[in-house]
Amino acid sequence: MKKKKKKYRHVSKFEKILYTLAVFLLMISPLIIVFTKSTLSEVNYEVEKLKKQITSQEKENESLEMKINELASLENIQKVIKEKGLVYNNDNIKNID
Repeated sequence: MKKKKKKYRHVSKFEKILYTLAVFLLMISPLIIVFTKSTLSEVNYEVEKLKKQITSQEKENESLEMKINELASLENIQKVIKEKGLVYNNDNIKNID
């Protein structure tokens, strides 16, 4: 009986590079996933922080608008006029919005 010779398939350089690249990508992909998730988490934290600042600023703006309206009220204007000894003339008042 003849012994069967095992035929070894020769692997080319291109295939070696391709296999090495595939193994490298499989090993590095979990690290990339973790890095991107951590970056996303950091960005979400910054977004929430900015939303909180926006809300705080909006409340302050509303408060200041109410103060402006209070100071610009007709009663307050008449009070200041009387304190300064001026005459109130409605025809000379111009409203600017």
